[in-house]
Amino acid sequence: MDKTGIVGWGSYVPRFRIKIEEIARIWGRDALPILEGLGVDEKAIAGSDEDTITMSVEAGRTAILRAGINPVKISALFIGSESHPYAVNPSSTVVSEALGFSSAFGNTFKEKTIFMGDLEFACKAGSAGMQICHAFVKSNEIEYGMAIGADTAQGKPGDALEYTAGSGAAAFILGKDPVAELEGTYSFGTDTSDFWRNEGKKYPNHGARFTGEPAYFKHVTNATKGLMEKLSLGIDDFDKVVFHTPNAKFPLRAAKILGFDASKLKEGLVVPKIGNTYSGASLIGLASVLDSAKPGERILVTSYGSGSGSDSFSFMITNKILQAQKLGKKTIDYINNKKYVDYGTYVKLRGKLLRE
Repeated sequence: MDKTGIVGWGSYVPRFRIKIEEIARIWGRDALPILEGLGVDEKAIAGSDEDTITMSVEAGRTAILRAGINPVKISALFIGSESHPYAVNPSSTVVSEALGFSSAFGNTFKEKTIFMGDLEFACKAGSAGMQICHAFVKSNEIEYGMAIGADTAQGKPGDALEYTAGSGAAAFILGKDPVAELEGTYSFGTDTSDFWRNEGKKYPNHGARFTGEPAYFKHVTNATKGLMEKLSLGIDDFDKVVFHTPNAKFPLRAAKILGFDASKLKEGLVVPKIGNTYSGASLIGLASVLDSAKPGERILVTSYGSGSGSDSFSFMITNKILQAQKLGKKTIDYINNKKYVDYGTYVKLRGKLLRE
């Protein structure tokens, strides 16, 4: 059977940054216990003219460039996010047209069937989109599909989430003859509500320490173990590992529980410089790894979404990645391109202070 997997990838991180110390400066001594052990130095902030749609377009353009295909060949688009700009109006229709999934010929517009949808499953909605696109491709229903994880993450002023909730996006095109063959995927989920946002509310709530156990660690470890058992693989079979990054502490602890050496997480652990990008978190980590991956390497990726669930993937890098790596901006390029702002500018950019 033809190999299927990732044929193109791209990421996007806004250039505005705020130091965690700057947030702590505003909230004083109450912030000190929150900062301990997070391992996050600063976070990325979407500009006033940026949102899930604009970031998805930027990441998607790079993915198309690296895939080396005409975007009209892409027949599915699923965008996972907790921060879709509209409560009722899809992000996917806007992004599909912006990226040229349909073709214009003179004064006429050639329409085609495109499977589209906006997905929500907390921070694993983007990885769920990858599973859907892979299934479509593997069944020969479509030639190419795109999955995106993007968020302008929310955090109530003064809340623990505010210190890590960042902005960013990653896009992946799934198809045949890949740069990274998807060897298998496994999902694990339970009704564990460690994080939620009620209808009509601007900011989410969370169960504080409850988010570690039995939420994050239970689901990440069980999904990863399930994948390895399904594929008859062990920890030594993986060269690089990416886990969801609500902070820098949790993925390192998950690696220790599972027996992975922390060095295998290094290339995908970008959270200290951009924060937790929610639906984009594990996918931006994967994009960062692909930016420098070598043929023959095997990559493990396990996402996590509150509510709760994890999707785990095994990717085998092929020789085709070497040419694709020469095209488009790398994740590190976005991370290094930054402009620091103070807390006042931050709350203005993120709409935390609105004029009547």
